Amino acid sequence: MIKGDNDGQIAYGDRSKHVKSVRIPHGGRPSPDNFGLTFHVASPLQDSVGVITPSSLHYFATTRGSFLPDIDPREHRFMIHGMVDRPLTFTMEDLKRLPSVTRLHFIECAGNRSSRRAKTVQETHGMTSCAEWTGVLLSTLLKECGLKGGASWFVAEGVEEVKGASSMPIAKAMDDCIVAYGMNGEAVRPQNGFPLRLMVPGFEGIFHTKWLRRIKIVDRYYMNYNDYGHLHEDAKEKEAALSYQIGPKSVITFPSGGQQLPGKGFYEISGLAWSGGGAIKLVEVS
Repeated sequence: MIKGDNDGQIAYGDRSKHVKSVRIPHGGRPSPDNFGLTFHVASPLQDSVGVITPSSLHYFATTRGSFLPDIDPREHRFMIHGMVDRPLTFTMEDLKRLPSVTRLHFIECAGNRSSRRAKTVQETHGMTSCAEWTGVLLSTLLKECGLKGGASWFVAEGVEEVKGASSMPIAKAMDDCIVAYGMNGEAVRPQNGFPLRLMVPGFEGIFHTKWLRRIKIVDRYYMNYNDYGHLHEDAKEKEAALSYQIGPKSVITFPSGGQQLPGKGFYEISGLAWSGGGAIKLVEVS
């Protein structure tokens, strides 16, 4: 039943009571925990219909735990500074007035892998999801700012309490990165970075900076909070850039662990395949 609120408006639509797909805590830690920190939650890939993950079922990851920021989009500001001719600060309205793109991209946590304890595809591969993202190309914003000679890397930072930051090549920024404010036809969900998330197609999920507040243009690779543990301290720049790419990977979602076929007969095998280094054209099953 659709309930109305006090203003006579129709409430946000609910799914059928017969649909039971839910996310689950991942990695052996409750989410949220007793202190209210949110950790990994895995998407129910075994229930996928098509390739798009509903926003409410999209995976969420933060290895160190996080309190979700409560950000008023009217007050939020996004800054680009560093090695640019014109440092600029954008409001959400500024960004929404610029030319936008809408693209389908997957995100995957680097820790998305099987373990001896895992029994279902949600437990083995649930830390990946695919959604439709809408926003402004980062290259559009950088052209407005003007890059100075020698600018070769950028550092993206969110507003969460740990100020998680990541270094990425400027070539990637000028290629296909999106400063996204939309997800599956609505605003980005809070767990996925509301009101602004950096999309870095094909790179590990930790580099898709949530709650994006600033980008600094620099002339070399910096090891930041989110980079630590992914790379060794003396990693070379080329090595660092290539190590960010995901895949290729694939997984069978039906039939998969925990599912039971009703009887003998022919069944269509279904699954998902993804890669950060190019398009998937063929998947072979043996």
